[in-house]
Amino acid sequence: MAQDDPLSVTFAALADPTRRAILARLAEGEATVGELAEPFDVSLPAISKHLKVLQRAGLVEQGRQAQWRPCRLRPQPLQEVAAWMAQYREFIGQSYDRLDDYLQELQQDREKEEGK
Repeated sequence: MAQDDPLSVTFAALADPTRRAILARLAEGEATVGELAEPFDVSLPAISKHLKVLQRAGLVEQGRQAQWRPCRLRPQPLQEVAAWMAQYREFIGQSYDRLDDYLQELQQDREKEEGK
């Protein structure tokens, strides 16, 4: 994976279900590492490793307020993923339209056969 390809780094970070769950939690608001670790049956160091991957991808940043270090979601990389995916929306829509047409043809053929 090219280090200078932010989209690849973002997709790699999003590939793990634990990291996606962490992002979903952060979409609700800031949280500490301990709060993020609560729903998982893994160690704090494991959660910290996941957070480092998310930070390298630019998806999460960690602030510093006295002893409290809240994590927060950064939307920019997700906006870049959404923009990339938007390029394929028309293709996906057309594919679904073709599938719908084909299924309607099958249904009509079936109805004709049953009517005989």
